[in-house]
Amino acid sequence: MTGESERVFVMRPIGVVRSPYQDRAEIPKGPGAEHRALGTLELRADLEPGLADIEGFSHLFVLWVFDRAEGYDLVARVPLDDEVPHGVFASRSPRRPNPIGLTVVELVGRSGTRLDVRGVDMLDGTPVLDIKPYLSSVAPESLRRGWVAEADARRRVRSGKG
Repeated sequence: MTGESERVFVMRPIGVVRSPYQDRAEIPKGPGAEHRALGTLELRADLEPGLADIEGFSHLFVLWVFDRAEGYDLVARVPLDDEVPHGVFASRSPRRPNPIGLTVVELVGRSGTRLDVRGVDMLDGTPVLDIKPYLSSVAPESLRRGWVAEADARRRVRSGKG
């Protein structure tokens, strides 16, 4: 492919994540992993007007950069399902052609350009590209979980809970 798909975009981080995680191994992964850690999104001072009205939202999408990932794999085994390889675009793998991460966090509070959040799964110092309010009109019963549901079912059978 050439043309439109070959364009290059330069992005400047809007801030950084302050997280309890210093090393990838500390971040909960795999079956049953819960992301409840508290952290802070520290935005650049010049962007403070952009935070107007954000306190009215309970949850936020955070777009960020896997700045410590190198290279990418189009197919790999992932912590949620180590039995079957999956395509990178059907996973949350950090080894992606464009190392962009997406996390939904709960907004706990705001102080100036600091957003206190719950649910971080990023390393301390991770660059933040954007923040958006979490809005979804998709009913929970309409969501499909793809291979994740299948991996959960296999785990339940193996553990005798299925």
